[in-house]
Amino acid sequence: MDSIRDLKRLLYERTATLRRREEVIELLEKAVEERDITIHYLQNEIDKFRQIVDFSLLSGGIGPAQRAKRQAISAEPLTKDTGIIVKFHKLRRSRELIKAAILDNDFMKNLELTQIREIVDCMYPVTFSSGSIIIREGDVGSIVYVMEEGKVEVSRDGKYLSTLAPGKVLGELAILYNCKRTATITAATDCQLWAIDRQCFQTIMMRTGLSRQAEYTDFLKSVPIFKNLPEETLIKISDVLEETFYNNGDYIIRQGARGDTFFIISRGQVRVTIKQPDTPEEKYIRTLSKGDFFGEKALQGDDLRTANIIADDPEGVSCLVIDRETFNQLISSLDEIRTRYKDELVERRRLNEEFKDLRLQDLRPLATLGVGGFGRVELVQIVGDSTRSFALKQMKKAQIVETRQQQHIMSEKRIMGEADCDFVVKLFKTFKDRKYLYMLMEACLGGELWTVLRDKGHFDDGTTRFYTACVVEAFDYLHSRNIIYRDLKPENLLLDSQGYVKLVDFGFAKRLDHGRKTWTFCGTPEYVAPEVILNKGHDISADYWSLGVLMFELLTGTPPFTGGDPMKTYNIILKGIDAIEFPRSITRNATALIKKLCRDNPAERLGYQKGGISEIQKHKWFDGFNWEGLRARTLEPPIMPRVQNATDTTNFDEYPPDSDPPPPDDLSGWDNDF
Repeated sequence: MDSIRDLKRLLYERTATLRRREEVIELLEKAVEERDITIHYLQNEIDKFRQIVDFSLLSGGIGPAQRAKRQAISAEPLTKDTGIIVKFHKLRRSRELIKAAILDNDFMKNLELTQIREIVDCMYPVTFSSGSIIIREGDVGSIVYVMEEGKVEVSRDGKYLSTLAPGKVLGELAILYNCKRTATITAATDCQLWAIDRQCFQTIMMRTGLSRQAEYTDFLKSVPIFKNLPEETLIKISDVLEETFYNNGDYIIRQGARGDTFFIISRGQVRVTIKQPDTPEEKYIRTLSKGDFFGEKALQGDDLRTANIIADDPEGVSCLVIDRETFNQLISSLDEIRTRYKDELVERRRLNEEFKDLRLQDLRPLATLGVGGFGRVELVQIVGDSTRSFALKQMKKAQIVETRQQQHIMSEKRIMGEADCDFVVKLFKTFKDRKYLYMLMEACLGGELWTVLRDKGHFDDGTTRFYTACVVEAFDYLHSRNIIYRDLKPENLLLDSQGYVKLVDFGFAKRLDHGRKTWTFCGTPEYVAPEVILNKGHDISADYWSLGVLMFELLTGTPPFTGGDPMKTYNIILKGIDAIEFPRSITRNATALIKKLCRDNPAERLGYQKGGISEIQKHKWFDGFNWEGLRARTLEPPIMPRVQNATDTTNFDEYPPDSDPPPPDDLSGWDNDF
């Protein structure tokens, strides 16, 4: 008996021990889970708030080693006829997996459902055997994948990072522009994936955008209060129409209520009724369906609703909606392009006449002012003239062709050649040989604003206001000619010898047809607007977004949106300016202006609405600013650069001599008009 009792006691003790161990394991697992959640949260917070460190707290400012110049990026220019869309058959299970993977991806989940459906249709099957490399770090990529079967391993610099299972998007940055892969992805087992290339993706984005714009514009043309408006006005109104869904039986408008909203039915049908006096019953009037509209009087100020509008469709009703304030902001601002500088082109040609017979061999190089993606900028003098100097930008033709940037270069030459503005660097003449294209421009010997910002850490309110005002004047000049700039950043702002800022590098500038958009992804990651990232098409309103980003960077020393890599930066941008915490050092009025410039909806940005760019100039942050003094160049700049003579390059960083081997000849002839 004692032995049985002892066994029972031993069993009880072991059971209790096991239970305690299980409790400890459960506590440890819970602690690990909580720690993982904390790590994930902190990583998100780092990505979110990395950009708002107040560098003024760092002694000595931001050193050159801490702050590197940013390279702009660009996809190939798109046209309406870009690419042929081919669709591939898929099982329903595969379609659902691809759609779920896209909706789980931080970037691609922001696309519209119609675009996601097209992407799903166009993805084609690819297989990789175990051990093969799907994406190689450092390679230039143009394909994005969704994994359906198998497992892959992700590594960077030869170090294992993670293992991914089916239902994940791989390499999504490549669908935006030509870029190097940031990690290696290797098939850990045999893998079945679906793929789509950048050309197809961007064609889908452009075509769905243009199709929607055309459909909405046609709707507007059928409405009496819109029918006499010009096409470009209708296009801008179509851009701000918001699609709203109503369930069957929902009251969209209730009789007697006040409202300021106008509706166009885009899907389904509605029932119109009127409440009879002295009775609760409603009298049926008629049924409205796709393309019909109601509530138009609300846009003209009559806000008392005279009937009920009820969704009357088992599948629900979708309406395109615009409110009175948005309508009035747009309708009053879409004036003709101003002709303040109507005689400027004649004057510009007269200015360039002086350099008509100048040859490339007449220029003597003195020093390097900067190094960019396509070549270098040298300080030069005309042989025999020591009183003046110029900046000579040289670009490698073969590299331009390789990256398909010919259109951008030709556009840069045309726009700069015609521009005559005190806040835009002047182009005097162009040259070419078998290897290079050259642009002879005015030299701004005060240096780059980027260098000044790097050395000082950040600027105060008054200094930022002066430099921002210079950019506003440059944008006023360009936008009044419907030219979009697309690469604003401190690196592209030069100080002349008087301390005034001039806009330089027009490689991404483009003249738009009035009221139209452009679709090429280009710019510097921290500065691109959400509509550029999402391939929705963009126009001059994208420049106002970047103006808000510039203000923030000048005031704090770092832009509001920045992540550990470009895709993280884009995802932070897509979360919007309201997700950014502003340092206390930014004044209330500066914060208000930045937030009005960085609105997610392009049509709501200050500068793009009623009053145009003058609304920025009249903002409270600019109260008391001497705009006339700025234009007349009598206003004293906040920072006066020291420039001893025409060959003084002390305001520029030093660059080593060009050690790259000479590029190959380019004899394609695309530059005949250069």
